[in-house]
Amino acid sequence: MSFFIEDAMAAGAGPSAPDMISQLLVFGGIFVIFYLLFIRPQNKKMKEHQEMVNALAKGDEVVTNGGVLGKVVGLHDSFVTLEVALDIKLNVQRSAIGAIQPKGTIKGLKS
Repeated sequence: MSFFIEDAMAAGAGPSAPDMISQLLVFGGIFVIFYLLFIRPQNKKMKEHQEMVNALAKGDEVVTNGGVLGKVVGLHDSFVTLEVALDIKLNVQRSAIGAIQPKGTIKGLKS
């Protein structure tokens, strides 16, 4: 039998391990936060970009991710032909189109 206070306290009052349900709730909460802050907005942005790329038409004025400004003169399956200056045409991937600019952004380019 233990008559000492240290022995009695050590036997009965130890820190208990957190139960499994609370751990699952914490991990579930972290996943929900990551989904709402990172995954969902990124998926929404990718969907909007894909819709913009699919809606390209001849005559649209666009800027690429690299900063090249041009007018769409040809559309292909995975490439777009841009006229960046008089008689200078570039083929770029559709996914490289960053944004559609308002009409009249390019001045001096007549085609």
